[in-house]
Amino acid sequence: MGNTLRWGILGTGAIARKFVAGLAHSPGAVIAAVGSRSQAAADTFGNEFSIPRRHATYEALAADPEVDVIYISTPHHCHQPNTLLCLAAGKHVLCEKPFALNERQAREMVEMARARKLFLMDAMWTRFLPVFAKVRELISAGAIGEPRMIQADFAFRADFEPSSRLFNPSVGGGALLDVGIYPLALSSMVFGTPTSIQGSASLGASGVDEQAAVVLGHPGGRLSLLACGIRTTTAHEAVIAGTEGRLKIHSPWWRGSSVTLIPEGERTSANPFSGETERRFDESYPGNGYQFEADEVGRCLRAGRTESAAMPLDETLSLMRTMDALRASWGIRYPGE
Repeated sequence: MGNTLRWGILGTGAIARKFVAGLAHSPGAVIAAVGSRSQAAADTFGNEFSIPRRHATYEALAADPEVDVIYISTPHHCHQPNTLLCLAAGKHVLCEKPFALNERQAREMVEMARARKLFLMDAMWTRFLPVFAKVRELISAGAIGEPRMIQADFAFRADFEPSSRLFNPSVGGGALLDVGIYPLALSSMVFGTPTSIQGSASLGASGVDEQAAVVLGHPGGRLSLLACGIRTTTAHEAVIAGTEGRLKIHSPWWRGSSVTLIPEGERTSANPFSGETERRFDESYPGNGYQFEADEVGRCLRAGRTESAAMPLDETLSLMRTMDALRASWGIRYPGE
């Protein structure tokens, strides 16, 4: 893999536009091609972003020899078949979150990538933002002592429209898969796989979870208190509380650019941050932030790696299992599962 990484974009919706805008800030990234379900849609997108190669089918994009890696930006229920199509054609894949509808689908994707020795990653773009690198750095340095509890929410109010992707169960609608994955991934980043999973959801007229509260248990009595919704707007804040302080990731935390360290207790030799006043760390960045996951893909491919250590596939499978367990407890089963 050379310095230039040739991207193909599968799907031409709003999230694809955000990703392509982010790629403008990713060194070595070139948008080589776009694929849609019609030539008109591919041409419109290609004209908007000056993409030279436009394909009227996803199959044609997957077969394009001028493409190294494909970003999949289609709706949730299409992620598995689209990913398998690209992997079968020998392409590396970055698949938008949620990675799949369920763990079974996700496992098929992971198994094919591993069998074919191709790169595959969950596009959990938040994980790669500079503010979360700072969060990991501060936790590793013992700035808050032992992390004990996480509180995080991501909910917004959308008008009810039963045919939209948010409310339609046939396309994996509901708050959990759309935005609940963000606080779940934050919990996973800090505490790993939960040992207990509890939650309560409010189901709407179309049968999907319109808002939910989740409590995850972790080894040593650590807890994650998480909330998500598509009919209620929340504060969009995240707090990681430890034995010697707290980290507050400012709203909107899931695309944040600053974090405040709030130390507690007397200064100790073990923790150089204890005894201090609050410190706010500015981790602003150019662009919309989507470039950082693309940077990670490039680093991995140039190093010959087929998985990201920062967003490993086993963690993605764990997140899917957690969401499966929550949906099962709420009685939500998508058509075709």
